[in-house]
Amino acid sequence: MTEFRDVLEARRLIAGHLPETPMWSYPVLDSTVGARVHVKHENVQPTGAFKVRGGINLLARMPDRSRGVVAYSTGNHAQSVAYAARLYGVACSIVMPENPNPAKVAAVQALGATVTVAGATMVEAADHARALADDQGRRLISPADEPDIIAGVATLYLEVLSARPRLDAVFVPVGSGTGAAAACLVAAALAPRCRVIAVQSASAPAAHDSWASKELVTRPCETVVDGLATGSAFATPQAVMRDGLADFLLVGDDDIRRAQRMLLTEAHTLAEGAGAAALAGLLFVREEFAGREVAVVCTGGNAGPAELDRLLAS
Repeated sequence: MTEFRDVLEARRLIAGHLPETPMWSYPVLDSTVGARVHVKHENVQPTGAFKVRGGINLLARMPDRSRGVVAYSTGNHAQSVAYAARLYGVACSIVMPENPNPAKVAAVQALGATVTVAGATMVEAADHARALADDQGRRLISPADEPDIIAGVATLYLEVLSARPRLDAVFVPVGSGTGAAAACLVAAALAPRCRVIAVQSASAPAAHDSWASKELVTRPCETVVDGLATGSAFATPQAVMRDGLADFLLVGDDDIRRAQRMLLTEAHTLAEGAGAAALAGLLFVREEFAGREVAVVCTGGNAGPAELDRLLAS
């Protein structure tokens, strides 16, 4: 289980590779929402998403990394592992489910990793990745059941809550759940009065339903938001989220698209769908947080061509 001292160690390991990302508030966005909103810009990471923190921390701490790694992902976890693998000179194979975001495929390949497209879902892609790792003798890296990934991701919330320890709430998008688990760990240590509120697409509610039922479940995955497109929950983040979350919201894909447009027009920020989900969650409960001070994490900016077309057409 990840502990706060692991987060501090991750900050030390990551600091030489990644600077702190900015966090800004925008007057027009504040006025629209009716609260003081701090946007944490993980979209400016070198991979365009927050997960790179976890990849670097895991590879830095992996004693036998020379044997190589295999990961399965719709994109941002893949880029995280590929980036860290290149940083440490490690061979890397990535498995993506069918119809992946072409921009994320190109980005992973540009980082030197090989990409295999296999399986209609993440569950099937995971099975293929597991077989590939066994065949190649490489370390399989789960998107979420990795304490070192959660510790690395938690460094972003260390930055948020060190800068703004009096926040009333931080809103966190959930796909696999590493971000929400990481936020819970840091809030408990630094800002126990800050509520951690998770947000997921109602069209892919596996993590939400697992949290609500206190057992791991699978659910249909019909969202167009690829960063949230997970059909099953992960035990490691769920164990932290179970006691640490103040609330877990489900929002529609249309709500997420509206939040994307709001970030674009009122915060000068291009977010992928998952990167706008936190704001969509805040908008869903805006009356509860009127006049209060909150943070939303723009977890990524890797919007593909189809997603940009939908955004501009809406």
